[in-house]
Amino acid sequence: MGSFVGLRRADRGGGTTPTDSSFGTSDKASEASSEPVAAHERLRFAEFVLDRLSNGRCRARVGLTWRGSEQFAGQCEGLASQAGELRCAAQACVNALGQAVAGAMTFELLGVKAVRAFDATVVIVSLATNGEQGAQRVVGSYLTDSDPARGAALAVLNATNRMLGNRLFMR
Repeated sequence: MGSFVGLRRADRGGGTTPTDSSFGTSDKASEASSEPVAAHERLRFAEFVLDRLSNGRCRARVGLTWRGSEQFAGQCEGLASQAGELRCAAQACVNALGQAVAGAMTFELLGVKAVRAFDATVVIVSLATNGEQGAQRVVGSYLTDSDPARGAALAVLNATNRMLGNRLFMR
């Protein structure tokens, strides 16, 4: 995967967002430590890009950082429909998580849905995970007013943050 240099963020407001020219991918996850991970060292959502392509498809890219220096990127291409963009964004985040955990766990996106609730859009994702504790299902959500696709990627992180913090990054 290349860098995220100059990519535009496709939210309803349009325009561009500044990007970090050094943003790339890392081939390894974190090294084990006997000290607890500080709050600023948790896996962070760093970048989201959704491009609507001229052929009726979309491409989502998600960038995650850990400890401020390790970077992981996931990408997915899918149909340019409301449901397709949600799934594409969520899968791109799942792909970035897969890089971050370097095989210690696996994630499978089971479903993603945006529902109208509390005068806003709530994006809900369901994931199957498999790690040293065995298989389990997790659910995450994200409340958004303007960008459901970005919300789908953040819902994936919300579904996995406690699991990742407890199992992988607290060692």
